[in-house]
Amino acid sequence: MTKAIPSPGRTRGFATFDEPPPPLLVDAAGKPDFAAIRETPEFQELRRRTRAFVLPALVGFLGWYLGYVVLSAYAPEFMGAKVFGAVNVGLVFGLLQFATTVALTLAYARYARRRLDPQVAAVRALTAEDQR
Repeated sequence: MTKAIPSPGRTRGFATFDEPPPPLLVDAAGKPDFAAIRETPEFQELRRRTRAFVLPALVGFLGWYLGYVVLSAYAPEFMGAKVFGAVNVGLVFGLLQFATTVALTLAYARYARRRLDPQVAAVRALTAEDQR
C-alpha cells in the first residue's frame, strides 16, 4: 500500500491532509442559526469586546452628566461663578457636555473599527454571510 502524497499545486481535495472547513452555522433554509452562533467563542469574544468599551464609557458619561445636573441643582453659586466676562462655570460645563459626546462618539468609532469590525468578520465567516 502506498501513502497519498499531496501534490504541490493542490490546496483541497482528496488526500491533501487539510483540515476540513468548520461546518457553517446555518439552518435548513440557509439562514444564519442565531442560537448556534450565540454559543460560539467568536461571538462570545465579540460580546466581551463590546462590553469592554460600552460599560466604562456609559458609567463615565452618566457620572459626568449627573454630576453636572447635581451641581446645577445644589451648587448654584459654584455653577454661577464667572470664568471670564459673562461666561460662568455652568456654561463651560454645559458646552463640555457636547464636546464629551463628540469625543465619545469618535472614540467608539475608532474602537469599533480596530477591535469590533475584525471580530464581526470572524462571526460572519461562521455563516459564510459575506460570500453570498
